[in-house]
Amino acid sequence: MKRILYLIFTLGFIMLWSSCRNDFEFSPNTGNLEFSKDTVYLDTVFTNIGSSTYNLKVYNRSGHDIMIPSVRLALGNASNYRLNVDGIAGKTFENIPILAKDSLFIFVETTIDITNLANPDSKFLYTDQIEFDAGSNLQKVELVTLVQDAIFIYPDRDNTTKVIETLKLDINGDTVETDIQGRELLPEELTFTNEKPYVIYGFAAVPNGQTLTIEAGARVHFHSESGLIVSEGASLQINGSVSSDPELLENEVIFESDRLEPDFADISGQWGVIWLFDGSVNNSINYTTIKNATIGILCDGNPNIATEKLKITNSQIYNSSSFGILGRNTSIIGENVVINNCGQSAFAGTFGGKYNFTHCTIANYWSGSREFPAVLLNNFITDADDNAIVTDLAQANFNNCIIYGNDNPEILLDEIEDDAVVFNFKFTNCLIRFDSRNTNFTGANYDINDPTHYEGTIFNQDPHFKDTNKNMLVIGEDSAAINKGLATFATQVPFDILNVNRTSAPDIGAYQHIVFPVED
Repeated sequence: MKRILYLIFTLGFIMLWSSCRNDFEFSPNTGNLEFSKDTVYLDTVFTNIGSSTYNLKVYNRSGHDIMIPSVRLALGNASNYRLNVDGIAGKTFENIPILAKDSLFIFVETTIDITNLANPDSKFLYTDQIEFDAGSNLQKVELVTLVQDAIFIYPDRDNTTKVIETLKLDINGDTVETDIQGRELLPEELTFTNEKPYVIYGFAAVPNGQTLTIEAGARVHFHSESGLIVSEGASLQINGSVSSDPELLENEVIFESDRLEPDFADISGQWGVIWLFDGSVNNSINYTTIKNATIGILCDGNPNIATEKLKITNSQIYNSSSFGILGRNTSIIGENVVINNCGQSAFAGTFGGKYNFTHCTIANYWSGSREFPAVLLNNFITDADDNAIVTDLAQANFNNCIIYGNDNPEILLDEIEDDAVVFNFKFTNCLIRFDSRNTNFTGANYDINDPTHYEGTIFNQDPHFKDTNKNMLVIGEDSAAINKGLATFATQVPFDILNVNRTSAPDIGAYQHIVFPVED
């Protein structure tokens, strides 16, 4: 019995002793910490917009538990960086332990007002250091952030009720209150230049009777759930031009989100839509890249106007979580348009309308599941009671176009037959992914031998894109599209999207083929 009591007492003592370990058991830091990186780059942020959270890992490779006397920002409380060390936020920390053969995470964020910096211009490189210990044991990790100034467009906020301004839109002559957060652009905001990027919160609306002009080289960034509305009677003119550098795209107009970190470069659905309302007029888009939206362009109404509602040329639309271009009973002309990677269709012409695409590459290599093919055409909508309303698909012409993707088929011709309406479409000298043996797609609309709908068109042959995962849809020397374009259409669009003349030997699609470089 005494032996059992002795064992219990000894065990209890050991447990009590181990639970009361004191800091003196940690060895002093000797300046031999190791780090996951010697510089933490927080990438580019806009002034007054918080960065993402970045991490630094600190390693104790020794066989001893150590104590770091201090971890601090070199600029102290004046620093624009924020740290979180071992779950505690701050800018200066004392007596940070790291067990033997263990590590510690430090998280870093920043928000910087460029106007508070010395001699700021449109861009400013802001730096600081995380300092570990002092004296002969001092070790440092650099912090680097590029801060970019911008022009901000955002709705007013009521400081008392916190209500954010919502849009009032002129629709059919009536002022309609909406729940859309945003405001109309002011007269002095109706020209976007390339001097500074624009950052839009909520929806910016072009007022009735006004035109938003966007000059070559402009950069437009949207916050989450934000976008651009072109109201009834308003116009959008995007005047990008050809760039000498295909990587920088210095003269291209670019629409994307306000998250500038590389991890967000190709994430779909980060912002809303460019919405051309029913009744907007004379909309033109040239040399423009639209990426990472929910819908790249939503074009509504006006199918029978004398000139097309939207003309889009030499432009690219990528990574839309829903549709690249969604037309609803409208009229669109597209030339040298490239679309890829959309959660639904790359192009959808719904509820009829008029559509003419020449030398376009309309692809969809979406990595997840999707309901629709690259190109969807239909002639109806359904009302709240699930009744179909049918109208004319007056024309849908695809000339010298590539329509391809990672599904098969990549066209859907969804017609409700009605003797009172027409369903006119034609694919001329196109390269299409469509397996006519698929029994789910039969009937007159899918008769690929009918020249009134399919003329000079190639099916299921490899377009030989450079890299669909990176939205590189230029075609290579093994492409089935080479020299298969009809010269008639090539003379209408004589230069490809890279400004290469195509008239002597036109390839199908937006690009003339190139020889891909051999990679090491």
